[in-house]
Amino acid sequence: MTWEGPAVGTEAAVSCKGFRFPAEIISHAVWLCHRFPLSFREVEELLLARGIVVSHETIRAWCDRFGPEYAAALRCRRPQAGDKWHLDEVFVKINGERTYLWRAVDQDGNVLDVLVQPRRDAKAARRFMAKLMEKQCRVPRVLVTDRLCSYGVAHRELMSSVEHRSHKGLNNRAENSHQPTRQRERAMKGFRSAGRTQQFLSVFSQISPHFRPRR
Repeated sequence: MTWEGPAVGTEAAVSCKGFRFPAEIISHAVWLCHRFPLSFREVEELLLARGIVVSHETIRAWCDRFGPEYAAALRCRRPQAGDKWHLDEVFVKINGERTYLWRAVDQDGNVLDVLVQPRRDAKAARRFMAKLMEKQCRVPRVLVTDRLCSYGVAHRELMSSVEHRSHKGLNNRAENSHQPTRQRERAMKGFRSAGRTQQFLSVFSQISPHFRPRR
């Protein structure tokens, strides 16, 4: 068996004891699944071309088992996010039903958090903002959103001291960050359940930018 290629770089933080393959191969397979719009069978073929015989079901199990751990390790190694937060929501079809994906990014395009919710009312906005503040352990200097009224309600209740800029033209940073998700949605032929979608996108938002050169 031969192997050449980059791994996720978090193998030391995640234990692969008891698995037949070394951590470098497992992490590389997980990275391929989250970085490129590839199916598990396509990743299986890429590994086979390097002399690594592993089934697509095993690769799926690796992603479920190690994906969240690799994402958490990468999140801990990254510097503190910027103080200008862009929030946006976009609808996704999950099992044929319209659901909303809420996303927050900083001024550099780093994803701060994602949350799948069935609605985009004030209650949903409050829940997302509260989750975001808890995760970041602070409030931003500037909050940028589109003109959805739900953001204004949540802003007044949770972070009224923060400057709020509500204008569709100012929020291109958050809107552009939805594009990789749309690509994966098409490659996966849609999402099947809200829970699985939340789990996948939480991991995807951390692993996908890894080794991706900036413009």
